Amino acid sequence: MKTVYLGIDSNLGDRIGYIQQAVKMLEDSNIKVEESSSFYETEPFGQKNQPWFINAAIKIKTSLNPLELLKKCQQIEDKLGRVRNIKWGERVIDIDILLYENEIIETKELSIPHISTYNRSCTLVPLLEIAEDVIHPVLKKTIDEIYQNLQMPEEVYLYGTKPSI
Repeated sequence: MKTVYLGIDSNLGDRIGYIQQAVKMLEDSNIKVEESSSFYETEPFGQKNQPWFINAAIKIKTSLNPLELLKKCQQIEDKLGRVRNIKWGERVIDIDILLYENEIIETKELSIPHISTYNRSCTLVPLLEIAEDVIHPVLKKTIDEIYQNLQMPEEVYLYGTKPSI
């Protein structure tokens, strides 16, 4: 069984409900969810004119190889109604493979570690909660060290604490 960290986010409809459904669907696929972060509300990246996201990270154990896991995540996204129209656009669910053991994979279909594991606070903050001492296989730094050196972090709020505008 391989240790893998996934990032899950949603910014449409019942955002938390979609994330919870995705986690349940992973568990129903014989993927063991070992730990999950809190929910965080984050401002959109790229396309700013859209609702804020709810982000979370989970630690799983799986016997699936990286491409099989990617396909399983995409199947779950599709079942929950994910539409892929605009890069960084709004979505009911997004499941990203952030880290897969210490593997480094760069193909047309898949990049591991995911790019957001070193440059996006919306991914790093939830990951920090469950994997602060995990070493990034490319940067050779812990998730905590990467977060501490983040240049321009987006705003991240523990769900329910975002100030009203």
